[in-house]
Amino acid sequence: MNKKRKVEFTLHAEDKLKRLAEVGVTKKRILEIIENPEKVVNGYYGRKIAQGLLSEDLIIRIVYEESEEEVMVVTIYPGERRRYE
Repeated sequence: MNKKRKVEFTLHAEDKLKRLAEVGVTKKRILEIIENPEKVVNGYYGRKIAQGLLSEDLIIRIVYEESEEEVMVVTIYPGERRRYE
């Protein structure tokens, strides 16, 4: 991913980030995963889903839209690692 692009968060993604802080999800970690994901899959409506490790059993999935200029994070959610491997 082009590191020069700006990363923005929707209000929904910002809210999810606040709620997931208690399990160790930070904005810094989200940006790290977007820049260097463990895996990227195609989502609905042309969106992409980047994922990275959260713990031994959990991953964090980041749904985003991208353009030449920016990456817009739509939502963030944890998942069981075994479900998405």
